[in-house]
Amino acid sequence: MHWVLLAIGIAIEILATASLKLSDGFTKLSFAGLTLICFGLAFYVMSLVVRTMPLGIAYSVWAGGGIAGVTLLGSVAFGQTLDGFAFLGIGLIIAGVIVLNALSSAATG
Repeated sequence: MHWVLLAIGIAIEILATASLKLSDGFTKLSFAGLTLICFGLAFYVMSLVVRTMPLGIAYSVWAGGGIAGVTLLGSVAFGQTLDGFAFLGIGLIIAGVIVLNALSSAATG
């Protein structure tokens, strides 16, 4: 269940970050409000995740998923150009999370 919650939290954080961009420096109040609500909700979901998942694992997946997700969203929704090094970086982040979870004893608590 904590993996599902973690995925939901990451998705909410990605929405919050997109809303932050759309808030135009918090001058567009609807997006500013959505940003605050989503970040608050994302942190609440993360607090539920770390009840049953080791903190380092939860945060590494949270951060890696957020970085990869926001970078890809930036490309799709905001026209950010990604080059080969950007994709390499995303791949290395994902690989690092996989190694940490699959091979490290830190994953067991």
